[in-house]
This record gives sequence, structure tokens and C-alpha cells, in this order.
Amino acid sequence: MRIACLGGGPAGLYFAILMKLRDPAHEIVVIERNKPFDTFGWGVVFSDQTMENLRRNDLISAEAIHAEFAHWDDIDVHFKGRTISSGGHGFIGIGRKKLLNILQDRALELGIELAFEREISEDDIARMAGEYDLVIASDGLNSKTRKLYEDVFQPDVEIRRNKFIWLGTHKVFDAFTFIFEQVEGHWVWVHAYKFDPQTSTFIVECGPEAWEALGFDKMTTEETIARCERIFAKYLDGQTLMSNARHLRGSAWLNFPRISCAHWFKDNIILMGDAAHTAHFSIGSGTKLAFEDAIDLAAMLHQGKPLPELLEEYQETRRVEVLKLQSAARNSTEWFEAVERYVGLDPEQFAYSLMTRSQRISHENLRLRDRSWLEGLEGWYAERAAMPVGNMRVPPMFTPFTLRGMTLKNRIVVSPMCMYSAKDGVPDDFHLVHYGARAQGGAGLIYTEMTDVSAEGRISPGCTGIWSDEQGAAWKRIVDFVHAQDGTKFCLQLGHAGPKASTQLGWEESDAPLKQGNWPILAPSPIAWSPQNQVPREMTRADMDKVVEDFVSATVRGREAGFDMVELHLAHGYLLSAFITPLSNHREDEYGGSLDNRMRFPLEVFRAMRGVWPEDKPMAARISATDWAGDQGITPQEAVRIARILKQAGVDIVDVSAGQTTREGKPVYGRMFQTPFADRIRNEVGIPTIAVGNITEADQANAILLAGRADLVCMARPHLADPYWTLRAAAEQGYRGEGANWPQQYRAGGEQLYRLAEKKAQEPVLV
Repeated sequence: MRIACLGGGPAGLYFAILMKLRDPAHEIVVIERNKPFDTFGWGVVFSDQTMENLRRNDLISAEAIHAEFAHWDDIDVHFKGRTISSGGHGFIGIGRKKLLNILQDRALELGIELAFEREISEDDIARMAGEYDLVIASDGLNSKTRKLYEDVFQPDVEIRRNKFIWLGTHKVFDAFTFIFEQVEGHWVWVHAYKFDPQTSTFIVECGPEAWEALGFDKMTTEETIARCERIFAKYLDGQTLMSNARHLRGSAWLNFPRISCAHWFKDNIILMGDAAHTAHFSIGSGTKLAFEDAIDLAAMLHQGKPLPELLEEYQETRRVEVLKLQSAARNSTEWFEAVERYVGLDPEQFAYSLMTRSQRISHENLRLRDRSWLEGLEGWYAERAAMPVGNMRVPPMFTPFTLRGMTLKNRIVVSPMCMYSAKDGVPDDFHLVHYGARAQGGAGLIYTEMTDVSAEGRISPGCTGIWSDEQGAAWKRIVDFVHAQDGTKFCLQLGHAGPKASTQLGWEESDAPLKQGNWPILAPSPIAWSPQNQVPREMTRADMDKVVEDFVSATVRGREAGFDMVELHLAHGYLLSAFITPLSNHREDEYGGSLDNRMRFPLEVFRAMRGVWPEDKPMAARISATDWAGDQGITPQEAVRIARILKQAGVDIVDVSAGQTTREGKPVYGRMFQTPFADRIRNEVGIPTIAVGNITEADQANAILLAGRADLVCMARPHLADPYWTLRAAAEQGYRGEGANWPQQYRAGGEQLYRLAEKKAQEPVLV
């Protein structure tokens, strides 16, 4: 094949090398606009895993690269005058120039033509597509090829908000180093790592507000360097900072562009590396992705398939891997864009939050890397929860948590889950067994399903209620049983279905009206949930008074039944949620319009409930932190305002869910996909939160808690599948302390789980 690689970065060079190794008859030219030693940046970082991949594909260049690597295991986080250090991370760094020179030498050795200082025009790209069998567009994040065929590649370029400048220094950092400094009330930070015995990369980053407030927007590169040297002087040990930007008269500050493309090839032109995708420098994976693109395409091209079929396979194969990494990179990017959200954390928790920001490094993964550091941090977390630990390791999920006069034995919560199994709103033996089993299963707190305050407020005929004394007595029977199970607490979630009332059971047609026997429904505005649902009546003041009265009566019955906490349901498109979101509240009176107005009626309900609920017992509120409907509905920014309003009203903890408020919502699912909303509200508003949504593992729960992203972790489906999930998680983690006691009748089964877990832990790990 005749192949032209446009761009002499790692992607183009390594692809050329791999193709030539597979078939020396290939005629390959790599065309680069710069000189051999002319490159932006200082050092690049790999993991040990990436190096193994390079060794498998070309041992000679891999060994040459390895010989030039600086290697380190530690991460140091400098924050608030403290240094938090952890080990076992396995980083390797190399100067970008040195890396390119090694690849250039290897390419020349194999007979690949290298054409430097050659500018490629759009006409050249089109011409070469006809002259060569394959054109690899490895021409970087400012790719001319991508721009030329933009209609085909359909790039999505998202310019991230933070500013950064890529510098170097002869101060050699022995660890991958993060430095956070507050300057004139604003935070500026550094990502620093060595890449040869004399030099380190030194990336300075800050938010746009800090960038302007500190005057960086008006400084030349020389002035910026001088200011950064003063800010970080105590870490530089007298060394200066350097820039290899071409023009010192202008500013070298940048914004990171996140690039993804809908299509990666046009005919025989293929995007590769940064031309096709970028990953934020905070996870150091741009070069890794470029190498992996080259490896996969070179392997596929020698399978003998027709080129169009092969390129389609390459695109789909690589797209999956790139999306995984870009998702992690987005998490990391957003953490740094929200640094000021976390500066109230103690240094220990701040460092842990930083290390787990991308979700690629889990709690147990950190244990493998540095057991003593993590277990020390777990001890710190337990002590903050006023739990004496001694020599015992306490997973974060098994620390106690207190709200007002209620103390939970651990931080695992059984989510509210509609069972659709009541008759006339009365919970029966099914509910006794259902809630009783989960109370025996070890969770610190269990929730009732959404329990309705009136018959017309039910979602379905199968929903539980607490509008009658008969229902209250039935609930008291269940509460008493739950309280007999080793200190488990019980929360009553109260709600009114509003526009989503009078619908079929959950396992029938979801959110669809009853086939017969529908009852009239209420809403803030006469807007049907869907075209097939009935149009609700717009509530009058008299309707509002009746609803407030119903919530108060239900709260009183909940108090008499002995519930430990009550939660007001303000989420998921039900009545009070329908007031909050502008998608369903079109009122023109004082209960519609602005967010403050839309919150007015839900607050009336909450305050009336608080007035009859015991002072020493907490109250929660569940909210939908986004409608998943863009700026037309509730946004995460507005959710912060909602939480502030609720905090001022006396809400003790916010149960942070999302969506289910409109059929037009477009949720973005994934593991722990709603936790970022709980994180933001907790750390910006300063109110405890409960994280919910696709949290399935103890590892995830521990990471959420220790990172300060939430105070409690709610799980639904795991507890449907296994009522004893919490106690099983204790056995798997080898924890036998408080908050994880098996019922006396079942302890033999628990002991067997501990023995099996201990045996598994002793088995060799197969790599």
C-alpha cells in the first residue's frame, strides 16, 4: 500500500512504524509541518499498562522509550499547608521531543520517508487522497483534514471553561504533584511531573474568574511566568519556569477543546489521534489514545477485509474505547472546573476526592495501590463520625451518621420503591415481610415507598397511603417490627401523585391511565402527563388548602406510627414537583413564573409538616436535580438554588434524584449517574445529601462517602435482589464491627459468608 500520514506526532509516526513492520513493501511517507525538534509541550505521561501495549507491538521502539523514562509511584497533593502523599500509582514520563525523536529514528531505520517543514493545504489533502491508497489524518487537534470534510466527520468541539498554561521547570518533582494555592481569594493550581532527570512539566490552571481577577488576561507570557514563579516559589526551590511557546509577546494561556467526531473516515482518509478525539490533560491520555488508534488500525488493515468494511469496524471498535476514556476525562475536567466547590474539605478528603475524580480509580483500587494510606484515611473518616476504631478497619459505609436526634448505624439506605401491592392504601403482610426483611438485612435506614396523603393522590390503586387511621395502624405494626431489628431506622416518604395519579400498576403500562375506574386528578396547571393521560384540573386555593391539610394529617399519623424521619417528595413529576418545574407549571398567579414563586406551595406544605413533626426528628426532601430538558426545565444550577431554599426552610437532608418530570427529558445514564448532583448540592450549599441512581457496589458507596460527594447512599435494585445486601457487603469487606450485626437467627449463614470471603481474599490474583 501507498500510505501518507499527515502529521508527525505519535499517532502518525507509530502507525507508519507498525505498518512497515507488518509489511516492508508498504510505501509510507510522514509529512510534518514542523522541524524534527520543534514541538509544543514538555513531557507526556504513560501508565505501565500503556508501555506493555507498546512492547507487544514494537519491542525496539518500546525499549528505546523505556530507557528515557522517568518513573515514579507517588502522588503528592499540596493543599492548605499540608502535603497528602499516596503511593503505588505507577507513572512514567518522557519528554515529548525525546519521544518523537525516538519514533522518528525508528521510522527512518525501517525505510519510512519523513518530510519535515512541509505545510499541507486543503488542495494537497484532496490530491493525496487520489494518489495514495490510504491517507492518515493525524494532523492534531487543529486538523485541516477534519475542517475540510467537516460535513462528513461532523466534529463536536466543546471548549472547556478553565484556563491553563503549559510550562516547564528544572525543579525535579519526585512525585506526580498537585499544588493548590489561594491567591487574593482565588484558587490557582499546578499539575507537575518530571520527564527526565533535569526537567518537569509544570501546568498552571485556574478558572476564568481567577484568570481575570489576577490579571493574567492582560499579561504577556513573560509576565505570566514571573507571576507564577512568585505564587509557587516555595515549591520551585529557586528554579525558574520556562515556556516553549513560539511567541512570548502574546499570551500562551489556552482553553482545552474536547473533540469527538460522529465519523472517523471518508473514503480512504482516516482521522487518528487528536484529529479524531481529545482527552483532557488531567488524565494524561491523549498520547495513549493516539498509540492505541495506530495499533488497532494497523492490525485491522492486515486482515484482508475490504477497506470500507474494515474502516467501519475500526471506527466502531475505537469509538467505544475512546468514549470510555473521554467519559473519565470529562469527570476529571469537571472536578477541576469546580475546584472551589471542594476547598471547604479537609486536606485528607480533598486529596481522596481528587484521586477518585475520574471514577477510573476506585476505593478498592486505591487499597491495592497503597493500603496503609487508604486505611489511615478510613480511620480518619470514622473518627470524624465519632466512631472509636482502635485497630479495626472501618469501611466508610459502616460509619454512623446523625441528623438531629436520629443516629444511623451505617450509611446504606434502602431506597423508596413502589410495590403496587396495597389494597385501599393499607399496607399488609406483604409489606411487613418486604420491609422487615430489608431491616434484618442490615441497612441503616429504610424508606417506605411513596406513601400517599389522599386517595386521589395515589399513583395507582395499588399504592400505600396514610390518610386513614386504619392505614396508620397498619404502618405502626411494620414500624415496630423494623425497630426491633438492631437499630434500623425507618423513613416515611409522603407524596401526592398530582398529574401522574390514576395510572396502572408498575408492571402494567407505566404511567398510563387506568383502563377503567379513573378518578379526577389535580395539578398546578391543566397539562396532561402525556397525550393518553387525562388532563388534570388546575388547582384552586381551596385545593391547595386541602392538600396542605392532607400532608399535615399524614405527618401526624406518621408521628404516631413511630417513624424516625419523614421525607417530602418533591421529585419525579408528582404534584409538588409539578409546581417546581416550569415544564408543568404555567400558572400566572403568585405560584407560577419565577423559581421563588414555583417553590412557594411546596414550602407551604413543608412548613406545615414541620410544624407537627417532632423537633428532635429530621425531615428530608427528595428533588429532581434536573429535568434533563436543557434550559427549558430545571437545571443543575437551579437545583442548587432549590436546595438552598429548602435548607433555609429547615430541611435536614436532600435526597437528590433526577428526571422523570417530563416525557421529553433526555437522561444521560451510567453508573452513579446522579451522584454528581448530590455532590454539587452538598458541597455548594453545605447541606447533607443522599446519593441515588445506579449505585450497585460497596466499592462505589465507599468512594462516594469518603470523597465527600454525599452523606448517605441509597440503593434500590440491589436491595430488591438481595435484602441482605448490606450484611453481605460487610462480609465481603471483612468488617465485623458496629453497624453490621447479623440477626441471631441467621448468624451461621453470616459466618459462612465471612469464611468464604476470607478464602477468596487468599486466592492468588490471576493477571
